[in-house]
Amino acid sequence: MPKLLVVDDEPGIRRLLEEVFRDDRYQVVAAASGKEALAKWKEWEPDLVLLDMKMPGMDGLEVLRRMAGKYSRVPVIIMTAYGELRIVDEALNLGARGYVTKPFDVLELRNTVDRLLAE
Repeated sequence: MPKLLVVDDEPGIRRLLEEVFRDDRYQVVAAASGKEALAKWKEWEPDLVLLDMKMPGMDGLEVLRRMAGKYSRVPVIIMTAYGELRIVDEALNLGARGYVTKPFDVLELRNTVDRLLAE
C-alpha cells in the first residue's frame, strides 16, 4: 500500500485527508507542522506528500528546500490558497509535482495522487 504524508496545520484538513485516503488503498500519516513533517518524512519514507504551504514556524517552502536533494524522488503536491501564484511557482521550482488550491475538490486531489503514484 502506498504511504501518504499529509502536512497541514489545520486539524480539520488533516482529518479530512486522512479519512479520504485511508478509506481508499493508502496508509496515511499526518503532521501538524513543518518540523514534524521533516521528522516523519525521514522516519517513514512516504511515497507521496501532501504539503500545505502556509504554516506557522516552518512553512511548506522551507520543508521543500530541506528535503529537495535527499528525497527528490518523492512526489509532493502542494496545497495553497487561491491566488498565491508566486508560492506555487517557487514550490514547483523546488521540485513539487503538482498543486491544489484551497478549498480543494477531494475527487480532483484523489485523481492527482493516483496519477502521480502510477507514474
